[in-house]
Amino acid sequence: MRYVSTRGGSEPIGFADALLAGLADDGGLYLPEVWPKLPDMVQLRGKPYAEIAVEVMWPYVEGEIDRAVFESIVTDAYSTFEDSRVCPVVPLGTTATGAPLWLLELFHGPTLAFKDVALQLVGRLFDHFLRERGERVCILGATSGDTGSAAIDSVVGREAIDIFILFPDGRVSDVQRRQMTTVDSPNVHAVSVKGNFDDCQDLVKAAFSDVEFRNRVHLSAVNSINWARVMAQIVYYVTAALEVNGAQEPVSFCVPTGNFGNILAGWVAKQMGLPVDRLVVASNSNDILTRFFTTGTMEIHEVVPTTSPSMDIQISSNLERLLFEVLGRDGAVVAQMMSGFRSDGTTSVDVAILESLRSEFDARRVEESEVESTIRRVHDETGMVIDPHTAIGVNAAVKSIGADTTPVIALATAHPAKFPDAVKAALGRAPEVPERLAGVFDLPERMTAIDNDVDAVKNLILERLIP
Repeated sequence: MRYVSTRGGSEPIGFADALLAGLADDGGLYLPEVWPKLPDMVQLRGKPYAEIAVEVMWPYVEGEIDRAVFESIVTDAYSTFEDSRVCPVVPLGTTATGAPLWLLELFHGPTLAFKDVALQLVGRLFDHFLRERGERVCILGATSGDTGSAAIDSVVGREAIDIFILFPDGRVSDVQRRQMTTVDSPNVHAVSVKGNFDDCQDLVKAAFSDVEFRNRVHLSAVNSINWARVMAQIVYYVTAALEVNGAQEPVSFCVPTGNFGNILAGWVAKQMGLPVDRLVVASNSNDILTRFFTTGTMEIHEVVPTTSPSMDIQISSNLERLLFEVLGRDGAVVAQMMSGFRSDGTTSVDVAILESLRSEFDARRVEESEVESTIRRVHDETGMVIDPHTAIGVNAAVKSIGADTTPVIALATAHPAKFPDAVKAALGRAPEVPERLAGVFDLPERMTAIDNDVDAVKNLILERLIP
């Protein structure tokens, strides 16, 4: 499999190069040249998660890594999850129209968020290819909350990797921050930025666009701009459909999303042959995606802090991959469109493109006031405690999908213990703290605060890099 840039200005490369580069030299995101087909669903039924993962992802890595080695890496990655099913599906009642409603639990990994599903694998793949090549990289990432701790956990102590994670000062939960800042390892650097997540993401992209600096420090990425992140997330859409109806009939997915990477993986699964009916984009008050799928226009508004901080985003990087597809894989058109978006704060697609998108995607904005009531209602009806991001997905799922009775699977993206204040406001008590979070408030924090300035990022990296 070869990988091409969404902006058309970089030569096609192999999987390992795309993994280690993260972002293309032309500023675009990598995608495979073709979408492979899923294996026979009947043959996958009943298999362990890791075995299904190997089968689903193999076409993307074949020829770059030995099959037995890949199997070993995948098995090792998912052995870190507390639930042997890795990403279990549990019943959650019905939608407003009576369709079966399920919850896909993605928070059983080491840092209790869906990012673990991809990053436990991605960290090991980095390690494998770097050792094979005798190289070293500096990972630079931005986080709205969960990516940072998951990325750090996946590479902590690895000899060939330094990692710098930028997070917006005061805009992640205390638990999310401490999961990053209490890690005591010389290769880990948690960096607080005076700004919002979009500012952090822009700093990462600006550092990558400086080719001389990028090559000098061997810069790489673990954000969902890295194709391997999306690749790994395809798997749980497949396993969820298998569990709900054997993947023989269509299902719909409702995904709380900010950067669009998670739901993009569901769209890719559909391109690979998974029977998916609707993909529902669930937004909080920072609803640029809902506005785009409703009107065809992306327009940047001010980021509003909410109880679902991982979705407090106005620039959804992974939407570029979808636009590349619906615009006929014309990299020049995508490059022009994204350049205009960044300079003007707005861009649009024509009516035909919008209708094409709406044939597969729905979008719902969930108000902040509805988050608390949804957490309370789910607890009253099922006894389950959900986090605010999951509540947005559940709320949108219950209201969506018209009069259809197709099963709907809402994605539970984080453990409620990561957002105790929001849960306490809804239920009058904080959620139980899992053993994996025990003691995180007793450990000293290690972090560096910097201004929203790319030179500050570069200088910090040059100062802290392990020789």
